[in-house]
Amino acid sequence: MARFYANENFPYSVVEKLRELGHDVTTVRETGKANRSTPDAEVLDYAVSEQRAVLTVNRKHFLKLHFAGPQHAGIILCTYHPDFSGQARRIHESVQERANLSGQLIRVNRPNQTAFTKR
Repeated sequence: MARFYANENFPYSVVEKLRELGHDVTTVRETGKANRSTPDAEVLDYAVSEQRAVLTVNRKHFLKLHFAGPQHAGIILCTYHPDFSGQARRIHESVQERANLSGQLIRVNRPNQTAFTKR
């Protein structure tokens, strides 16, 4: 299963569901970095140091970081959706067929939108 680092704005209910699906998920809060206005680049750096893919709903900033070129262990960009179980299932389905998330940008959108991957 995948190793994730959930950004501060990522819904904790989705984190719990991902854990139930067998994923190893750590959150910004659990690492003692919450409420510090940590720049997104530092969040990504920490995830890289821990070999974890970032989970975020902050699509705009992490998309820029991906295209800026830093090597990373994966970035999962999600649209917010109150169906937390469904969102966790969509994330799970998006990553389960990949052996390695390194360098990958994966978009997980609401059910009525198309999900796709860019490298």
